[in-house]
Amino acid sequence: MNGAGAGGDGPLVYQRWKGNNVFVLQGRFIFGPDARSLYVTMFLIIAPASIFCLFVAKELMNNFSYGLGLPVMISAVVFTAYDLSLLLLTSGRDPGIIPRNAHPPEPEGLDGNAEVGSNQTPPMRLPRVKDVVVNGITVKTKYCDTCMLYRPPRCSHCSICNNCVERFDHHCPWVGQCIGLRNYRFFYMFVFSTTLLCLYVFGFCWVYIVKIRNSEQITIWKAMAKTPASIALLVYTFIAVWFVGGLSVFHLYLMSTNQTTYENFRYRYDQRANPYNRGVVENIKDIFFSAIPASKNNFRARVPVPQEQGLRPRPTNGFMSPNMGRAVGDIEMGRKPVAWDEPRMAADIGDLGAGLGNLLEDKDGRFRSASPDLSRDALAIGGLDDQGSSVMNPGRTSWGVEAGR
Repeated sequence: MNGAGAGGDGPLVYQRWKGNNVFVLQGRFIFGPDARSLYVTMFLIIAPASIFCLFVAKELMNNFSYGLGLPVMISAVVFTAYDLSLLLLTSGRDPGIIPRNAHPPEPEGLDGNAEVGSNQTPPMRLPRVKDVVVNGITVKTKYCDTCMLYRPPRCSHCSICNNCVERFDHHCPWVGQCIGLRNYRFFYMFVFSTTLLCLYVFGFCWVYIVKIRNSEQITIWKAMAKTPASIALLVYTFIAVWFVGGLSVFHLYLMSTNQTTYENFRYRYDQRANPYNRGVVENIKDIFFSAIPASKNNFRARVPVPQEQGLRPRPTNGFMSPNMGRAVGDIEMGRKPVAWDEPRMAADIGDLGAGLGNLLEDKDGRFRSASPDLSRDALAIGGLDDQGSSVMNPGRTSWGVEAGR
């Protein structure tokens, strides 16, 4: 199964996946690298639900008249199973990963700062950003060096999963997966259903306490003392509902204004126009009543034979990616990049070459014979000419080699 071969004997796509994802059941489920956090999330849901069924709902079955106790138990079990299924749909599916390119896109122009010689190919530099018009508003799309593509609008590269994700919202550690175009709907349904489950348990715990008080004619405090499980659940659900309930309200606001969490924290549409906002009703319909796009990845397909055989990449003719030749900050986190000081770097290289020339030449202008392999021609090839200055070959720079990987 893992060996490369012709026809259908090659490895599957998920077996050669370059991201940090974890695959289960032979590529049928895809999780993030922190998928183990799912065990914690499931425990935080199953444990209180089990305590409620054993110590509260079971007692209510005996105390409720008109047969209302059994539906309380069944509803709790079904609601918990529904909540867990939404968790799996959120964390176990492709969130909208854009497949990587095998090669960078073709450069559209020449780098005007390069000196072109008779036998040299000028380096080409892709623009770092491109402008795309969305609903009459210009939106900048960035180039991703890792995936070697221009990200579509609202796409971002997740540093945890190491993938570009369409309509990237955030990476949720509680579900161990990116939240994007194909699972945002299920993420909100999971958060909202968890909020309702907390309110359900919280409400019926109070119902059970009131039942005890009425049946035994005691104070509410003495009734609470008779059911410590209810007290524990009341405290737990009260704390949890502030977290998941607040998250539900926040994402309801994001959906009504057609924003993502990433956009809300980074771009601040309250200071600029939001090109994606089409009104509350249309925004909500886009999330819940539109068709979910098919995945762009077939994880269980065979890897193409030429790709598996590792054919040599196409020549790039001195191609330079948008970020080659300059120090790049963390674009996703908004850190300011440090500018590349080319004149200063050229001066430093020239000083270094002059120092080497003075060190190696004797009074007659010849090189010393300390190393038999060190000659004037060797230094010229390595980057120093007769005067010890730097000779830069734009068509054969290390940046061009790196970009052509």
